Amino acid sequence: MNSEDFKKTFETRVALCRDVLTKKSAEYSTEYDKLHNFKVAAAVQGCSPERALGGFLAKHIVSIFDMINSGGDIKQEVWDEKIGDALNYLFLLDAIILESRE
Repeated sequence: MNSEDFKKTFETRVALCRDVLTKKSAEYSTEYDKLHNFKVAAAVQGCSPERALGGFLAKHIVSIFDMINSGGDIKQEVWDEKIGDALNYLFLLDAIILESRE
């Protein structure tokens, strides 16, 4: 893949992640706290929000590894969803870490 194609791929992925995070925000957060679900999950599990998020992220990473190891013909839409979910959890982890340092 040449540099221009990579740049397009990257920009497309970032736009897709932004769209999903924006859409899911209403479903998984409150108006006042975008990290609400991770904080509640942490309280329920008796752990930190980072650790709670890590559990959710692990599910997506395992799914990606299963897809990699399957040797099957996996549709691009499935790859897009799984890769986007993993990236979005990393973006959310970044926000949790930044908030905890404030």
